[in-house]
Amino acid sequence: MSVELNHTIVHARNNRESAEFLAGLLGLEITAEWGPFIAVALSNGVTLDFATIPAEKITPQHYAFLVSEAEFDAAYAQIRQRGIEHYADPHQKEPDAINHHDGGRGVYFMDPAGHGMELITVPYGGWTA
Repeated sequence: MSVELNHTIVHARNNRESAEFLAGLLGLEITAEWGPFIAVALSNGVTLDFATIPAEKITPQHYAFLVSEAEFDAAYAQIRQRGIEHYADPHQKEPDAINHHDGGRGVYFMDPAGHGMELITVPYGGWTA
C-alpha cells in the first residue's frame, strides 16, 4: 500500500464557520460531522477535519490548494465579492492582487481562524511529469 495523507485536523474558533468558509469558497462539500469534527473533502480523497478549540490555543498554519484555472476564477470572484483581504504574496505587502509564479496564478488570504490560505494554479517549480 502506498502512503497517502487521509485527513488532518484544522483548529478553528468555530468549526462550522471555518468549514463553511472553505467549502463555500472552493465549491467543496462538507462530508461528515462526528464528535467535535466537521469534515471538508478535497478531490484527492483527503479531508480537512475542522475542530473548535479556544482561540488562544490556535497556532496559525498555512494551507495551499492546487486548483484549476476555472476553480481559481470562481474562488477569486468569491474572495472579491465577499471583500476578503487578499495578497499576491505571503508577507502581505501586495494587497488586492494575485501573483503569476511559475506561469500560473496564486493568491493568499486568511480564514476565520487566522490560518494562511493559498490558492495556486501551478505547483511550485512548474508542472512536473
